[in-house]
Amino acid sequence: MAIFDKFQHIVEALQELAESGVDTINVVMEQIISPTEAMINGRHTILAGTNNYLGLTFDPDCIDAACKAVHDQGTGTTGSRMANGTYAGHVALENDLADFFGCRGTIVFSTGYVANLGVLAALAGPEDVILLDADCHASIYDGCRLGGADVIRFRHNDVNDLEKRLKRLGERTENALILVEGIYSMLGDRAPLADIAAVKNKYGAYLLVDEAHSVGVLGENGRGLAEEAGVEDSVDFIVGTFSKSLGSIGGYCASNHPELELIRYASRPYIFTASPSPSIIASTRAALAAMRARPELRQRLWDNARRLYQGLQEMGFVLGPEPSPIVAIRLGNKAEALSLWTGLLEHGVYVNMVLPPATPDNFPLLRCSMSAGHSSEQVEHICEAFDSLRKVAQAS
Repeated sequence: MAIFDKFQHIVEALQELAESGVDTINVVMEQIISPTEAMINGRHTILAGTNNYLGLTFDPDCIDAACKAVHDQGTGTTGSRMANGTYAGHVALENDLADFFGCRGTIVFSTGYVANLGVLAALAGPEDVILLDADCHASIYDGCRLGGADVIRFRHNDVNDLEKRLKRLGERTENALILVEGIYSMLGDRAPLADIAAVKNKYGAYLLVDEAHSVGVLGENGRGLAEEAGVEDSVDFIVGTFSKSLGSIGGYCASNHPELELIRYASRPYIFTASPSPSIIASTRAALAAMRARPELRQRLWDNARRLYQGLQEMGFVLGPEPSPIVAIRLGNKAEALSLWTGLLEHGVYVNMVLPPATPDNFPLLRCSMSAGHSSEQVEHICEAFDSLRKVAQAS
């Protein structure tokens, strides 16, 4: 059956995992107890790999808003934004986001993935050039591919390499779009955005920042890395998701360019995808309001993130380059990663395992993500689990 031959490498990888007795892909959470707790394999487990940065998935206001929307407007829109799927809530959320970012307008998409696909495919076509950081998310790569622009990768967080490649473009820089992320999802490191913005301005290019992991996390008001770096005026487009700090699902693009509105008419992923359900829109609006009104959530998140990072660093683990709500542990080989991941689950701690080739430097990672919802006792338990397993490994 030749059409399936292309999947043979997946079959082999799954077989290798099955032989190890470890299944990191199909972990079933039998019961969700709170933003930071679940039952997994019948065991009460701390969730330390959910991207639920502000812990808003169980926020009473968000739940009440979602329930009311279901009762008032039903379970779904059954149509795309341009057909029958734009409800008053979609427009209200776009206005809320525009006010939050202090920009002219926003477009709401059904997922964060679709937001990157829809914006990039419409913005950058065959006559344009995209310069993207090599560590950008898969959705960014897919959006670039869909639009058909010339794609040039520059080394991760290397501003000199970016400038060198921009300089070679000559007059084409006016049709060039630079793509970076606020916080990168694998290692938790930030883009050197002030320097990137300066290079962008020097050559007259455009700049899009994916703030998926940084909205609600960075900046005095939680607007992300662009706010923290003081370069919001130099960023042409901000793309993000509702599935991290805002605890739901969906995506958006915010911009001061009036031409943003034209993307609605040029973006196939926007035109041909059903719009988000009323309950999702309502809970997202409530979460955005909570994020703006409760900066203490961001402080609690960072307290937890620094505590975990410091604790693991003191144990001697090799971590990502800087403290972040994403705490990545770099391991020497797959067997070590599988053993540590399994041991953590047995100690009642769930984290993400990422194996090559999905990792930036082809070494396995265990990836933790902290939440404002974690208690100090939970963070301490996570540290103790890592420490116990480290001591066992050293003794063996």
